[in-house]
Amino acid sequence: MGELNQVYLSLGSNLGNRELQISDALAALEHHGVSVLASSSYFYSKPLGFTSPNDFCNVCVKVCTTLAPLELLQQLQDVERQLGREEKSNSNGYQDRPIDIDIIFFNTLVINDDKLTIPHPQWNMRPFVYLPLIKLVESLNI
Repeated sequence: MGELNQVYLSLGSNLGNRELQISDALAALEHHGVSVLASSSYFYSKPLGFTSPNDFCNVCVKVCTTLAPLELLQQLQDVERQLGREEKSNSNGYQDRPIDIDIIFFNTLVINDDKLTIPHPQWNMRPFVYLPLIKLVESLNI
């Protein structure tokens, strides 16, 4: 069994029952080698980077996993597809989505390649990420 990694994820949804989509994603993670240790409360926000009548619901979670960073990314993308996500945002911009799961931090690793960037490059510029993350960290007394 590999090293137990501590990871912070951001999850968001702006289609369908947003809270249920997030709950389903968290449950699915448990079947993909990821254990959820703690979650922030829901945070609601307007879309950023595109126009939509659908507001987002977001949470940040602390998880542990023995998966390596790229293995975790693959599992997260599998969960997104299971829950109806057809494609990641592309060069044409952002779009509505049933679920989006991003790796914010993975232990203290810094990765910057064509498949994965950790820490997430825009986490500290997105209130829908850093505000729930602050609440989560405060609840853990870190």
